[in-house]
Amino acid sequence: HRALAANPKLWEVLDLHEMKKAGERLISALSLARYRHLKVVNLEFAQDIEDRHFLRLKETGAILLEELEFLNLNACQKISDTGIGAATSLCPNLRALSIYWIVGLTDASIEHVVKNCKQIIDLNMSGCKNISDRGIQLVADNYQGLQKLDITRCIKLTDDALQKVLEKCSALESLNMYALSSFTDKAYTKIGYLGNLTFLDLCGAQYIKMRKFDISKFILVRTCY
Repeated sequence: HRALAANPKLWEVLDLHEMKKAGERLISALSLARYRHLKVVNLEFAQDIEDRHFLRLKETGAILLEELEFLNLNACQKISDTGIGAATSLCPNLRALSIYWIVGLTDASIEHVVKNCKQIIDLNMSGCKNISDRGIQLVADNYQGLQKLDITRCIKLTDDALQKVLEKCSALESLNMYALSSFTDKAYTKIGYLGNLTFLDLCGAQYIKMRKFDISKFILVRTCY
């Protein structure tokens, strides 16, 4: 036991996905010194994880996950904007955040993220239907080194917001815009200026003329509109 506990490489990932009582398990784990060098926390589809668990961790003031790089909160439906604020305050050096299908989140969550985590390069907001242009513009203004962005089914976004992302986030390598039918060529034409883009998902696009930009350089393009 002592040998295992003393090996830091064994404790860089905390995987609680789909587990019951995930909130209490998370708190228990982070109370142990060996988990202070975590790089990945996976809570995808974890049960019973709520705002109060992250708030309790924040309120103790004793836990700061400075080495955490990836936080997966996919489908944690009991997490609200408040929970996102508390969670991101614990990991200032986060590089990848996935909040897929937490449908109650709003632009306030994005405010918390850009305030607390300055080094995000991979952001998955798929299914966050209440995030609007204001939220995506915060992303564009604060994450100009962003490499991966998933805005699948973020149905409140308009051409103006997408244009801002395409203009400012020139390092994008992967852009997923699945099931977004409202964008038009006003925004799509700017995709051609993303020199590093290798993955593009436009499945569901309705108002697009592909001749407007060159897609020959992409490794994978999905279009079924």
